[in-house]
Amino acid sequence: MLKSLFASAACALLLVSTSAHGAQPGSPIVIKFSHVVADDTPKGHGALLFKQLVEERLEGQVQVEVYPNSTLYGDANELEALANNQVQLLAPSLAKFEQYTKQLQVFDLPFLFDDLEAVNRFQKRSKGRQLLRSMEKHDIVGLAYWHNGMKQLSATRPLRVPADAAGLNFRIQPSGVLEAQFAQIGAKTQKLPFAEVFNALKSGTVQGAENPWSNIYSKQLHQVQPYITETNHGVLDYMLVSNAKFWYGIPHRTRVELEAIIDEVTYAVNREAEALNNADRARIQASGSTQLITLNPAEREAWRAAMRPVWQQFEDQIGKDVIKAAEAVNRKQRQ
Repeated sequence: MLKSLFASAACALLLVSTSAHGAQPGSPIVIKFSHVVADDTPKGHGALLFKQLVEERLEGQVQVEVYPNSTLYGDANELEALANNQVQLLAPSLAKFEQYTKQLQVFDLPFLFDDLEAVNRFQKRSKGRQLLRSMEKHDIVGLAYWHNGMKQLSATRPLRVPADAAGLNFRIQPSGVLEAQFAQIGAKTQKLPFAEVFNALKSGTVQGAENPWSNIYSKQLHQVQPYITETNHGVLDYMLVSNAKFWYGIPHRTRVELEAIIDEVTYAVNREAEALNNADRARIQASGSTQLITLNPAEREAWRAAMRPVWQQFEDQIGKDVIKAAEAVNRKQRQ
């Protein structure tokens, strides 16, 4: 049986989709969706909503299996599993793709986007959509951007102008852009796993960090950071990705229906993430444990001007056209 299946696959390209999905003719396409967070998060809810809608609308054609909390694959091996088609959907943070494309670093460039609405506009326009296809030579196809939130700066002293950060040590994710961002304003950096951030801030190993409101509140970082500046200086996003051979091997009609479901789920995930960040900002403010600093337009422009050299430093890696397209989404709002 096995020998005849391989012989058929070699002789008939029409069976590519069947062999890619590991399904026998007439059986449903199985999509394993693995992620590293809990079910009760915007990403976790998105995965479950995708499963629900697929099985309602494509019953008998597509079956979705969701594996949360790294129960199938974790940060260290999920992309390798995707390459081997052992899993068919992932939603890693954008920083995880640096080895496959440098262009996604555009979302880390400090003070490039005015706010989340600017990010949304960029992601919906042609350059943002093109970035979803920037890893296809590595057999990774992007299907959607899922939000986590805009980043804020927290520290042991108030940060109102760039010079206020000089000399402080900030926790960062592994990223050349983030190292350059803090070096530009005279600050130091230390790469630490997110799980270690609270203790590092509490002990004084680092004096500052950058996180969305939801990350700050969920880990109670505001309890050990007396000041938070509402900078919205970068975005922490996920990209929903699939194995390209698998995805394009799905029959066209079914794939179009799946993409429509993904659009619907993406809208729900991003709305939930925005609502969660707004609610957690309010909770942090109500706690009284930290002082929130809001930048006025002139102060924000001073931060942007101080950070522009970082944009120039990475424009060859990211592409001048990508940075220009990202900056352009702010213009209507500024006028």
